[in-house]
Amino acid sequence: MINQERLKNLLLELVQIDSISRKERDVAERIKKYCEEMGAQAEIDDAGAKVGGNSGNVIVRFPGTIPDAEPIMMSAHMDTVVPGEGVKPIIEGDIIRSDGTTVLGGDDKSGCAVIIETIRCLQEQNIPHAPIEAVFSICEEVGLLGAKHVDVSRLKAKYGLVFDSDDPGFLFTKGPSANHMEFRIYGLEAHAGVAPEEGISAIKIAAEAIAAMKLGRIDEETTANIGVIEGGKATNIITNLVTLRGEARSLDDDKLEAQTAHMVKCLEDAAAKYEVTVAGVTTKGRVESDITREYYAMDVPESSRVVQLVYQAAARLGQKVEVMSSGGGCDANIFNKRGIECANFGTGMRAIHTVKEWLDVKDMYASAEMTLEVLKLNGELAMNK
Repeated sequence: MINQERLKNLLLELVQIDSISRKERDVAERIKKYCEEMGAQAEIDDAGAKVGGNSGNVIVRFPGTIPDAEPIMMSAHMDTVVPGEGVKPIIEGDIIRSDGTTVLGGDDKSGCAVIIETIRCLQEQNIPHAPIEAVFSICEEVGLLGAKHVDVSRLKAKYGLVFDSDDPGFLFTKGPSANHMEFRIYGLEAHAGVAPEEGISAIKIAAEAIAAMKLGRIDEETTANIGVIEGGKATNIITNLVTLRGEARSLDDDKLEAQTAHMVKCLEDAAAKYEVTVAGVTTKGRVESDITREYYAMDVPESSRVVQLVYQAAARLGQKVEVMSSGGGCDANIFNKRGIECANFGTGMRAIHTVKEWLDVKDMYASAEMTLEVLKLNGELAMNK
């Protein structure tokens, strides 16, 4: 059984430690300390230096009690989105919510808390178990950067669970690939009141291009968004440069590339309509595009060890877990691509990335109970080999 009060208190403690992306050091040190007190070998890697942060990932190795058993990996991220400093959790019965001025940080400190509590219970209850490798990552919220910089050659686990979704009744086994896009749109500056005809408005080009784009929900597998627009210096200047940042995601890579090409073409077509000659010099609107693959799709088969472990654990607890596809990316995308087969399990977090974020502790308890049963079952399978 899970110690519910201890799990709840751990969550409350962790969410009150500031850890926005690239500033995770304090929570990393706290998690490392707890794991070392539980007998783990723990280290903070050098990922922070590589991504401009003040902490690396916390990599933790708990010895197993079963000789020669393969290790299992568990992972959650330590960072939160903004506004995430000075969190003051409000407790209303089984609901924990933010006070409305910050996020709560249940995304993903609920995952961190579930991992720590389930391992404590394994030890306290003398449940036979395989070795456990736990990865508490940094900078998940700004491009899965921590997971991208984990030295997986130092991990022995080949399967595991990431705890970074909402409802523990679902196991996310499919997730999209994503392209990050940055566009620089060039026009020509001119005085907006004296000689507007001598300028090319980069803002106008951007506006026409965005208006022509298919954005939002493209189909059941594909989404796209322009999320950041920057440009302009004054109302009396025709703007000569606008920067756009956006993304496209899809479970189907061909659809992702088609959507990306569509967005680029909209910008190029809009820019091509504008040309002006001033003092014998001709200037044309133009666009520079920088497209990078942020992460790759994951597709974990139902026959995989980790999915079957969750199914069997749910059956033993008299519960049901459904496999689902997600429109979001998480560290599981990265680990699957790097040879560690893992699915994404829920911990109860809700309304994430908003100041209305909340969590039902009954869901977090259910997640922890399921995880404990997974680890127990995994140990039994290892002993019966």
